[in-house]
Amino acid sequence: MKALMKTTKSAKPAEVEKKWHLIDADGLVVGRVATIIANILRGKHKPIFTPHVDCGDHVVVINADKVKFTGRKAQQKIYYKHTGYPGGLKETRADKILEGRFPERILEKAVERMIPRGPLGRDQMRALHLYNGTDHPHAGQDPEVLDVASMNRKNKVGA
Repeated sequence: MKALMKTTKSAKPAEVEKKWHLIDADGLVVGRVATIIANILRGKHKPIFTPHVDCGDHVVVINADKVKFTGRKAQQKIYYKHTGYPGGLKETRADKILEGRFPERILEKAVERMIPRGPLGRDQMRALHLYNGTDHPHAGQDPEVLDVASMNRKNKVGA
């Protein structure tokens, strides 16, 4: 009788099959949808997940400008950036960014900060496609629609 082999198989980049997922972010909470997106981009939803290989799928997010914050975070959460000059620290509130020219950057930054830094993380972030309206140019890839709202309800306690 053969003994069971207790080895872990690492995925190779050529073995990874990348799918496309579509998420409608209208009315969803920023942090909750960002964790789901980050896990899909990293490939943690797949049984062949390997930390040092890009196993993730492509994610297309529509209505990225209609995300919500819980509580009073929209007025109290502050995003910082630095101009590079002495005393050049600038701050902006979350609600001002959502009303501004690039509201999808709220969700982009939330996901980016959940992805590891470095070359692998930059490759994984290239698979994220954010759009403010309902139109997107990735219909040819036939993305699978994910119902994130029901995923959030299922994970909550007592729901």
